[in-house]
Amino acid sequence: MKYNILIGGSAGQGMDTIATILKKILQKNGYYIFLNKDYMSRVRGGHNFIQIRFSKDEVFGYDNELDAIIALDKNTVDIHLDKLKTNGILITDESNLEDDKNDYYEYKLKELAKELKNIKMVNIIALGCLLKIFGVEINCVKDILKKIFINDNIVDINFEAFKKGYDLAKNKFNIEKGSLKESILINGNDVVGLSAIASGVSFYSAYPMTPSTGVMNYIAKKANDANILVEQAEDEIASINMALGASYAGARAMTGSSGGGLALMCESLGLVSIMETPLVVIDVQRPGPATGLPTRTEQSDLSFLLTASHGEIPRIIIALTDQENAFYQTSRAFNLADKYQTLVILLSDQFLADSNKTIKDLDFDKITIDRYIEFEKTPNYKRYDLENNISKRRIPGLSKDYTVITGSNEHNEYGNITEDKELRVKMMKKRMGKLDLIKNDLIEPIYYGTKNPKNLIMGWGSTIGAIKEAIDILNKEKDEFGALIFSDIYPLPTKKLLKYAKNAVNIINIEQNYTGQLAKLIRSETGIHCNKSILKYDGRQINYKEIVSQIEKEVF
Repeated sequence: MKYNILIGGSAGQGMDTIATILKKILQKNGYYIFLNKDYMSRVRGGHNFIQIRFSKDEVFGYDNELDAIIALDKNTVDIHLDKLKTNGILITDESNLEDDKNDYYEYKLKELAKELKNIKMVNIIALGCLLKIFGVEINCVKDILKKIFINDNIVDINFEAFKKGYDLAKNKFNIEKGSLKESILINGNDVVGLSAIASGVSFYSAYPMTPSTGVMNYIAKKANDANILVEQAEDEIASINMALGASYAGARAMTGSSGGGLALMCESLGLVSIMETPLVVIDVQRPGPATGLPTRTEQSDLSFLLTASHGEIPRIIIALTDQENAFYQTSRAFNLADKYQTLVILLSDQFLADSNKTIKDLDFDKITIDRYIEFEKTPNYKRYDLENNISKRRIPGLSKDYTVITGSNEHNEYGNITEDKELRVKMMKKRMGKLDLIKNDLIEPIYYGTKNPKNLIMGWGSTIGAIKEAIDILNKEKDEFGALIFSDIYPLPTKKLLKYAKNAVNIINIEQNYTGQLAKLIRSETGIHCNKSILKYDGRQINYKEIVSQIEKEVF
């Protein structure tokens, strides 16, 4: 049994605080958790909400049918009440309801908060009610409050408010106890930052842009302890050029932004290629064009990034699927960038960036740091030696025996500017030839479902959780569904694709964009055509029920 709770209100009402307390209490009680946020691009007002789904079993994503709602304003009641299950609970102040409801629906929360001489305590009182209704043990509450609020007086006031709510409510759900003893609860941005630090990043530069800023914030918090230089640049053009310069000088460097920022970086993406200098860039996608929906989610940058930069350049594109995948793929991205002296683009999105998910463990022993840097003392050093697609890379300034020449112009083997047409052809073949070598390091997509699927679903990135849950439901009706979920996207791995597509009657692509960008890539690379599509581009993440509903209409 999986339970789904929504906490809603306007910006500034403290939803993040009570969601943080709730998720920590649930984690302490051994539950798997999935938390996602829906928030507007404003500091105050509007309508925001956070959903927390929890269970004693693993949780892959969110669900729109609600077991409980904490409504901090009337707007939340009006918008979400119809999603409440028939036996669900609405916890709100009586002033937010026009009709009389039963005891499980309304409380005099504001009056209780006034007794505490702090109207802001409404949200903590509501949280106390919620935990009593679900019968969750609360022995850990005070310790959790101490970690969140440094001041003892604030801890005491919040605990008193929590107790008032807990004593006010009645237990309704006899939920199964959690049994997960140790777990990590982390969001997508933080796990990317954690992986970058574990992988030896020593320079990170970025200009703040929602929803990518969390990666920079996480690394910045750990910068002093990890000996990392974090630079908040004046714009995205400066940030990528700083990171590229740091990489040229020998640092493991990274930059990041969202779609609009990546658009500004386009010229420098080409500079990365012609310099043959490793660089990892993360694009945390949001809906465009232009400013679009800055706090919402989409998968609409893939086609753009396949060709971003004037001219033709090699690149690796990796889509992060979930928190665990993001940890290992981010680390792998650094090694691939160093090995092939090339650009690696990580594709995330707002949904993954802001979602918290329970992970049993992260194996730091699997993190390896391979720099592929040469330190030989050779006076006749050719930075762009044409004998191999990947030349020996050395760090400038470490020895008087060689000079590392680079720049933005086409060059000869030593790095000096050239306009020789034959040399140009050789240098293009050298750079673009890396793509064939990269194919040896590709990871095939994750396959999930029945052995020989009649209906093959294709997805990528953060749709993985919804697709997995949908496959489980669909195969209970007809055991003929399977899914390929791509993490490595370019160059495109094709072995499993060719295997499972061969006998499939229907090939269905599920994407968070208007044009079916992965399907177009697959068709151009393999000739395989997706004959059905489920595309969502309203800025909200697709969930498993939407997939099941659409497939039942299209296939059954």
